[in-house]
Amino acid sequence: MSKPRVLISDELSPAAVQIFKDRGVDVDVKSGISKEEIEKIIHEYDGLAVRSNTKVTEKLIGVAKRLKVVGRAGIGVDNIDIKAATAKGIIVMNTPFGNSITTAEHAISLMLALARQIPEADRSTQAGKWEKNKFMGVEVYAKTLGVIGCGNIGSIVADRALGLKMKVVAFDPFLSAERAMELGVEKVELEALLRRADFITLHTPMTEKTKNILNAKSIAACKKGVRIINCARGGLVDEQALADALKSGHVAGAAFDVFVEEPAKSNVLFGLPNMICTPHLGASTGEAQENVALQVAEQMADYLLTGAITNAINAPNITAEEAPKLQPWVKLAEQLGSFAGQLTETSIKGIKIEYSGEVAELNCKPLTAASLTGVLRPSLAHVNMVSAGTHVKERGIPVQETRRGQDGAFESYIKLTVTTDEYERTIAGTVFSEGRPRIIQVRDINMEFEIAPHMLFIRNTDQPGFIGSLGMITAEAHLNIATLNLGRDRPGGDAICVAAFDVPVPDSVLTKVKALPQVVRVNRLEF
Repeated sequence: MSKPRVLISDELSPAAVQIFKDRGVDVDVKSGISKEEIEKIIHEYDGLAVRSNTKVTEKLIGVAKRLKVVGRAGIGVDNIDIKAATAKGIIVMNTPFGNSITTAEHAISLMLALARQIPEADRSTQAGKWEKNKFMGVEVYAKTLGVIGCGNIGSIVADRALGLKMKVVAFDPFLSAERAMELGVEKVELEALLRRADFITLHTPMTEKTKNILNAKSIAACKKGVRIINCARGGLVDEQALADALKSGHVAGAAFDVFVEEPAKSNVLFGLPNMICTPHLGASTGEAQENVALQVAEQMADYLLTGAITNAINAPNITAEEAPKLQPWVKLAEQLGSFAGQLTETSIKGIKIEYSGEVAELNCKPLTAASLTGVLRPSLAHVNMVSAGTHVKERGIPVQETRRGQDGAFESYIKLTVTTDEYERTIAGTVFSEGRPRIIQVRDINMEFEIAPHMLFIRNTDQPGFIGSLGMITAEAHLNIATLNLGRDRPGGDAICVAAFDVPVPDSVLTKVKALPQVVRVNRLEF
């Protein structure tokens, strides 16, 4: 059998190249190759190793006849068309933890530079001025650092800040009280963090929930004189709102390594005297670049030679023998998790997964990983079935897995329970004989439906007029209801409506449904 072949199209260290060779993988290094050149030769390769320069587009994937795996040396996969790769059965791997320390250190460096106005003082001094009184800084000692997102990188930043004798408060829906205590930080809600923090640093991925998490309203709620650092993702902060707050003096300074549009040739923040900007240098150290290069080489070689999957964005850890039985249950498990995760808006205290009947006799590890992935993905965009367990562990969220024999009307089912500070939410599902996942219970209310790409989840009181009003609102918006499923705990009691649509539900419809007198809450769900 011929050796697998890997193309390296971005610069990786010689040590990473040697890993491929030592493991028995043929490798060609063509760093800096153009997209047209890659498209001409990609059909000859089983693997493609990239950083951020190579754009793995749908077109490129379309001509990649042999390609089995794309490895990204780093965490961000914005340059890879995940959907196209998944549709073609190509594994996409990243290295989510190789540059954590480097990014955390950059955030701390920017915070200190901001506190002492070092860049401006340097430019002034080298221009022949001696403006000692102009650059009056502040100490970080005894100040409060607010960390938004206390996962892998955020927890390292918190540790370094504590070493500087700062007080650290953290907002992270997935950070447990026990994990916060272990880290030495105080877990708070976002409003309290904004009110108390002297410095704010962001370390959360970009999701629908975190986009513009610091906007005009939340910035106005901050302590006057706050300083803001962003080394995570562009778009977490409304750049225009921040610029306005810097000009007004409400925000004393900001330091950004990431921007909404990159490369950032121009930006509303550029040129402000109290603004520090760096060109996305968070992972730019020799050590970090070496670490992620070595990791991606090991992962890709493992997959090509043995089929082992590590840090895959789009594939579970499932052996070839297990795949036929497990695949529909994996799909169900992730759907259950995604359903619960999209409805969860407060801190998670625990996750319980119950396997009953035939499914309890299978390899449940990938099923648990799929459930956790679904729960976390609304807040952690890059989480996958391999990294989900690590993310949960970092946040100190206990996960309980139980198995039991057949119980109830269904021969086999999975039941997921998510416990938060405010409530306990359960959702259960099964797989029908034809391999189709189906939800069978929500919040202990029995109801059956299939997951669809675009859905509304509505909690309402069981009163006349609700269904008619919902129909009128959607009809006025020319929004077709594909399926409508209802359940209630008792006549006149709590009720649930789950509706599926052919297209995404617009904000205008969401607003009108929320205003109905029978509605307790409504959530737009995307799968």
